[in-house]
Amino acid sequence: MIDEYVTLTIKKQKNIALIAHDNKKRELIDWCKKYKDILQNHKLYGTGTTSRIITDNTGLKVKGFNSGPLGGDQQIGAKIVEGVIDFIVFFSDPLTAQPHDPDVKALLRIAQVYDIPIANNKSSADFMITSKFMNEDYDHKVLNFNKNIENRAKTL
Repeated sequence: MIDEYVTLTIKKQKNIALIAHDNKKRELIDWCKKYKDILQNHKLYGTGTTSRIITDNTGLKVKGFNSGPLGGDQQIGAKIVEGVIDFIVFFSDPLTAQPHDPDVKALLRIAQVYDIPIANNKSSADFMITSKFMNEDYDHKVLNFNKNIENRAKTL
């Protein structure tokens, strides 16, 4: 079907969500310091505590949402659906149980649905932030949700 997918553009100036579990916050702060010259050219967003400590420790302006366990992950997921967030750096802690793990999984799922780049550790974040795509527009195809709804409504 020709209109099954639509092309979306991630602009040269990215809208980047910065998230870190407690045991990874220091690592994310250090990463932000290392790439401050790049990050300051983009719009930054983050969950509550993470956004605050990045701003306090780096001087980068980060728009904060709620803390992850208080709905911040869900707020960022909603911003993906709205077309606001188009890049995620999420330093997750795979060795510590998280009480809001279902929220984290929902965020990662919605990022996959919308074909949003996700770095979930320092190595992947390093590769992504230094990619040639950080300095240019990037077109990607996502499911045409309106067409999908129209087709489903016809079959139900």
